[in-house]
Amino acid sequence: MKTAAPQMLHCPLCGFEFERADTPCNHGCPLGRFCKLVCCPNCRYEFPRAPQGISWIHKLVHYGRKPAADRELLGLHELEEGEHSELVCLNCSQASRRNSLAVYGLTPGSHLILLQKRPTYVVRIGETELAIESSIASDIVVRRRNGADPERK
Repeated sequence: MKTAAPQMLHCPLCGFEFERADTPCNHGCPLGRFCKLVCCPNCRYEFPRAPQGISWIHKLVHYGRKPAADRELLGLHELEEGEHSELVCLNCSQASRRNSLAVYGLTPGSHLILLQKRPTYVVRIGETELAIESSIASDIVVRRRNGADPERK
């Protein structure tokens, strides 16, 4: 028997990728079956789900294209050592992980500097230096910043 692959959705606001089954709509909303909107579990933004036909056409048209090099939002693991960035969101599904990272200052809007990538990722948030596993670094969504740290003028 063939099992269907989970339908992955992508939030247009925060960029979080999640399964349809993980949405708040499927966990207690009385209109969940009839509603044409999808609610992002990360930022709670509601957006219309794309019909399957359009999704298939989109994949066909964009087949083989590489993403733009100068994207506004990217993962922490995509930065170079010494680059300054601003934390946009934590793209992890576990609330406990988000809360643990927030204790160290990893909250949206905070200024990060990537100090090293190997053997592990090390970031500076204010006066705190934090070593992070690569799986966690890929869940941290940042925006590049030009210039020096605004707090150290």
